[in-house]
Amino acid sequence: MPDDTQVVPALELRGVSKLFGDHEVLARIDLRVMPGETVCLLGPSGSGKTTLLRCINWLETPDGGVILLRGKRVGVRQTHDGILPMHDRELAAIRTRIGMVFQHFNLWPHLTALGNVIESPIHVLRRPRREVVHEAEYLLEKVGLSDKRDVYPAYLSGGQMQRVAIARALAMRPEVLLFDEPTSALDPELVGEVLTVMKDLAHEGMTMIVVTHEMQFARDAASRIVFLDKGRVIEEAAADEFFERPKTERSRQFLERYNR
Repeated sequence: MPDDTQVVPALELRGVSKLFGDHEVLARIDLRVMPGETVCLLGPSGSGKTTLLRCINWLETPDGGVILLRGKRVGVRQTHDGILPMHDRELAAIRTRIGMVFQHFNLWPHLTALGNVIESPIHVLRRPRREVVHEAEYLLEKVGLSDKRDVYPAYLSGGQMQRVAIARALAMRPEVLLFDEPTSALDPELVGEVLTVMKDLAHEGMTMIVVTHEMQFARDAASRIVFLDKGRVIEEAAADEFFERPKTERSRQFLERYNR
């Protein structure tokens, strides 16, 4: 990977905070993700991992801090009157550059696998249909679903639906891809087929931030682990270092629970 000092981070968070009422869900989170990195966010339920992902693409509005995508601020814009919230159209344009794969697939039920993949590139990015279909067929093959191109979601397994969702996110050619516990809604025997696709993307250099409870995936695929608890970054380390030599007692407790 290139020297971090010479490369603009793909994504940077500076002091990002989020409150729900009086409850501080995120407390001044700092994070830099370089191009080509896979960063896994680990931590117990309720530690703020999903909220952090949703703040990155402004599905939740942070209450403080700065988020930068390739050095450009997300969610707000500088005007003669000061810093103002982005218009919906500006936010929509930002979100085309930040892909997101959710827990529950969120496929359009009235569209086939191919239809789900081509919908946004054609209607949001205004790309030529013929070009988009060709690329979508390649992406479905990439996730192992070329034989399901004309099948509707109701006739796909959970693992197949999640792989279509990944292909759909990739079809937008995102600069950063966010995964929010993408295997948590799957039967155990279907988890592996999704993780295999994600590992391939990591090895190919896709910039990814992954919220997951799949410890082996995090160990094998992550460039870096960020461990959160109660809305704070408790530890940040290379994957091998985190799993073999955790620095904090809280991290050790968390790993012992999963090792059991």
